Amino acid sequence: MIDEKQYFVYILASGIGRKVYVGVTNNLFRRIPEHKAGKGGTYTRENRIDRLVYYEVHTDVAMAILREKRIKRWSRRDKVTMIERENPNWVDLFPRLRP
Repeated sequence: MIDEKQYFVYILASGIGRKVYVGVTNNLFRRIPEHKAGKGGTYTRENRIDRLVYYEVHTDVAMAILREKRIKRWSRRDKVTMIERENPNWVDLFPRLRP
């Protein structure tokens, strides 16, 4: 169950081992469909990055933003390692979530 006072750091991918995007939102159920509809940013739209492969929940917006910035600075290898530890097959997690 997702609480309204939650913030999400998420990683989208264009496919297994392909391009990734790290973002933060206060509403995963609004934001992910925007990406899937091509209404995300230019980078995600042009590269068809819309598969939710990782996410984490935070209760403090400042901490969520800080975490997003830290992950964005990581090497690609570190991001892939984190994804594969939790989601080794890079399955789209969005259909499994419940609002």
